[in-house]
Amino acid sequence: MINNKEKYSKLITEESKKLGFLSCGISRAEFLEQEAPRLESWLNKNLHGQMSYMENHFDKRLNPTLLVDGAKSVISLLLNYYPSEIQNQESFKISKYAYGEDYHFVIKDKLKTLLQFIQDEIGEVNGRVFVDSAPVLDKAWAAKSGLGWIGKNANLITQKVGSFYFIAELIVDLELEYDTPTTDHCGSCTACLDACPTEAIIAPYVVDGSKCISYFTIELKDNLPQEMKGKFDDWMFGCDVCQDVCPWNRFSKPHQEPLFEPKSELLNFSKRDWQELTKETFNKVFKNSAVKRTKFEGLMRNIEFLK
Repeated sequence: MINNKEKYSKLITEESKKLGFLSCGISRAEFLEQEAPRLESWLNKNLHGQMSYMENHFDKRLNPTLLVDGAKSVISLLLNYYPSEIQNQESFKISKYAYGEDYHFVIKDKLKTLLQFIQDEIGEVNGRVFVDSAPVLDKAWAAKSGLGWIGKNANLITQKVGSFYFIAELIVDLELEYDTPTTDHCGSCTACLDACPTEAIIAPYVVDGSKCISYFTIELKDNLPQEMKGKFDDWMFGCDVCQDVCPWNRFSKPHQEPLFEPKSELLNFSKRDWQELTKETFNKVFKNSAVKRTKFEGLMRNIEFLK
């Protein structure tokens, strides 16, 4: 006989697929015991650079019951963003996740719809949706619920679809059927460590965030360090190198989300087009885009650095 926990979990998983999510995994909302010393060590070594927000809410990052009263389950969801077409490779490059509309809004809408579905179908369920906007260790929760393993490049990797997807969570006060973690399939491969242009992957599974091209081009508000000149491999916003070289990403399939489709300019602009970018064109090409985070001035600073 199917119990309620099993029934509800199946219901949630099936609805998540209808909303376009790649996969759904569920884990018990509890203190992340294994992650606590790792996070503490990473912060103590200042591997977060100027991302001071990583130091905030240490306890909340590790304990979902501090984010949602009476939390019982963490529902982790993956949404594919792998594009069907990529940029002109002779140009300055943008990370694939930022090709279309800002994922925060796209995913938040889907999560709110899923939470409403749970409340309509199951009853009074208290929950919160999370898309990068609160102190949640999304990769740790996704791994705990069996959606993949955290690879040597510190990204979540899945055997069937690689790693070009967003991770989001729904934390609810509803007890559900829990999934189990999968095994690590990186083996002896060191492709990501060998390929990183700035040597930011300082050891297997350890990334020095303050050396990452994504950090420099998005998070760093100061001038870019001169010792990094010539090492950015033409990336002007983010970087995909450690994912592009990962053997598991040969299984990536294009997404089916119309909102993630890029503007034609983004795909076809030459280096000269980017260098001559005006604020008006920036606002047109990156309307509702995650690239807005670095602002026009920030993107032009990055492009200047690549020249």
